[in-house]
Amino acid sequence: MILGAGGGVIGCLIAYIGFNGIRASTLNFASFSQVTFAFAVTPMLLVNGLIYALLLALIGGVMPGFHAAKMPIVSGLREM
Repeated sequence: MILGAGGGVIGCLIAYIGFNGIRASTLNFASFSQVTFAFAVTPMLLVNGLIYALLLALIGGVMPGFHAAKMPIVSGLREM
């Protein structure tokens, strides 16, 4: 979970610094219409991203954790 939290915080910082306030547009050459939009990274989006990172870390760590808990300590140390 600590690694998931660290990765989530780093991802939130990259998303905020890299994408907050960026404007993009698309152009349709057939009808010459243009759609313009701006990315807005809100605090709620950052919290949701951090929650998803923690949830993914939990799901990804449950099975290896159960496997390691069932293993005898000596055999686990030998496999390292």
